[in-house]
Amino acid sequence: MLKPRLIPCILIEDGLVVKTTKFKNSVYIGDPINIVKIFNEKEVDEICVFDISASRNYVEPNFELIGELAKQSRMPLCYGGGIKTYEQAERISNLGVEKIALSSVIFENINVVAQISDRLGLQSVVIVLDVQKRLLGGYDIYIKNGKINTKIDLFTFLKNISSLPYGELIINSIDLDGTQNGYDIALVRKVIDLTSKPITVLGGASTLADISKLFNEFKIIGAGAGSLFIFKGKYKAVLINYPTKEEKKKLYCNI
Repeated sequence: MLKPRLIPCILIEDGLVVKTTKFKNSVYIGDPINIVKIFNEKEVDEICVFDISASRNYVEPNFELIGELAKQSRMPLCYGGGIKTYEQAERISNLGVEKIALSSVIFENINVVAQISDRLGLQSVVIVLDVQKRLLGGYDIYIKNGKINTKIDLFTFLKNISSLPYGELIINSIDLDGTQNGYDIALVRKVIDLTSKPITVLGGASTLADISKLFNEFKIIGAGAGSLFIFKGKYKAVLINYPTKEEKKKLYCNI
């Protein structure tokens, strides 16, 4: 049975964890292995790791680092970044990663989604769409860590991939990334009407109240966050954190 999920999402750039704002201005956070170990102790629902330098720099996934992350992680692990072929996805899966996140490659070779799904199973394939509002309405999909605008409308694209064999969808707001201004709830309402897939929303979470608002309206959904689980206080001191069991119970109480 599907449940709401509270998911730390960490960004890796050149082997180190960073945090961005609107996909720019990377701030160094720490060592990814140490951060995963801390999240282990906090018993998180699952964790997403995105290598933002891999696709942008057209390099292969860092298999050595992925293997170490998978070995250390005691929670379900989703990895994305630099994946171009089903062979790479299969290798990552064999390292112990439960979910393979695909983004840029979908717009270069959409057949790879079915190839990976056939090899690893539908539940292992996650599509990640980085989106930004247009001035005149709607949302464009961006690739290569927000560097390239595909000029493809998000809502049209979701309709077109309705029969594509994938297990989950992550919608990541470029406009809200790192701003801690709250989720784009209007966007979630539109997306949830266009897909039957489980959805995770990423970009903008500031407090547990933002998570609660998302869960209360949409019930079974994934709440992804970076800054919320990395920073503390108005000066954004680096402090890896996650709700306690009691705090999580309060978040879920109206579902």
